[in-house]
Amino acid sequence: MSASNSTPESAGLARAILVGVDFGGPAPFDATLDELALLAESAGDVAVARIVARRKAPDPALFVGSGKADEIKALVQGHQAEAVLFDQALSPAQQRNLEQHLGVAVADRTMLILEIFAARAQSHEGKLQVELAQLQYLSTRLVRRWSHLERQRGGIGTRGGPGEAQIELDRRMIGERIKAVKQRLERVKRQRNTQRRSRERNRTFRISLVGYTNAGKSTLFNALVNAHSYAANQLFATLDTTTRQFHLEDANRSVSLSDTVGFIRDLPHKLVEAFEATLQEAADADLLLHVVDAASPVLAEQMAEVQRVLAEIGAAGVPQVLVFNKADLLEVTQRPRVASDTLEVDGGIRAPRVFASALTGEGLDDLRGVIAEAVAGTLADRLNAIDSSPHPASPGSSEDAPADPLRYGTQHSLA
Repeated sequence: MSASNSTPESAGLARAILVGVDFGGPAPFDATLDELALLAESAGDVAVARIVARRKAPDPALFVGSGKADEIKALVQGHQAEAVLFDQALSPAQQRNLEQHLGVAVADRTMLILEIFAARAQSHEGKLQVELAQLQYLSTRLVRRWSHLERQRGGIGTRGGPGEAQIELDRRMIGERIKAVKQRLERVKRQRNTQRRSRERNRTFRISLVGYTNAGKSTLFNALVNAHSYAANQLFATLDTTTRQFHLEDANRSVSLSDTVGFIRDLPHKLVEAFEATLQEAADADLLLHVVDAASPVLAEQMAEVQRVLAEIGAAGVPQVLVFNKADLLEVTQRPRVASDTLEVDGGIRAPRVFASALTGEGLDDLRGVIAEAVAGTLADRLNAIDSSPHPASPGSSEDAPADPLRYGTQHSLA
């Protein structure tokens, strides 16, 4: 186990201890806890210490075991922390036991993401979607965690007393609210379907931006359609779907472009379920622009996570163009050999890839050209011609070329 310290930059932020548990196996694990730290920052907390534990399996009571829980408690006291944040999902009982043992609030990754979504949602639809996910999460947490349930002991001739009735009342109220929110979301879904059918009648070519959170989707959206949607260097800066029309000169027609919510590792299934109406934009698109942070040290894992969520929402079969954004942040030795090439994505399908920077405008003309070919229906022919020709030598065969096919561009050029 290891721990590291950091200093709060603002006294107004809640001080938090970050905890990650590596269970081994194929499941991804962030040993640096950097992404959890960004989630904490987005939720209004600041990490004052990080601690990583290794176990074969979660402890049923305290998740990390009693000994590790004592180490975390010492960190809490030493740093005067107000919260402990876990990078994995906790059961209701584990969360309750940890709060009692540590003496401070405990939240898991799911709760953090829900808090961020609740703070960032702007539209009526987005707020409904977040509320539904929060209620579904809360419904599993009715395990005597709140002060108004403290009275549940001491009933005469009963086990539990009036507190049990309070839990049932809470559960019933949450259930009724979940039903009402689902009904309102169904109306929103019908409205979206009506709008979608209207675009289909107008033969509008539909493009959706997808990608890992903070890959630069909103910045790219603004650059392509000359819009002013909110964009920031933070996780989940944009939650609400925005659709705009823009004209493609190469194709001599207008297309619609939608900016959707970003994905993240271990995105709660209930959240994906709640955002079904929004994510349906991606599933019904004619083309996906899969935006990738080309400078991310874990871009392969991020791409895999996006592909997993796309499969979950029924969008795996939609044609993709990979946009390796933030190319301006790459080191000189990692700069691509060509502006655009192809790369194999999930299932062995080869997709066009364009290196670009939404911030500087680099590569956007190439991207528009690839989109125009997709609209015209000629992109598939180009890819087939590329796949049938001999592949060039990999970068590793040259002394001055880095062996990083994801960042460098080792396939055939689309130029």
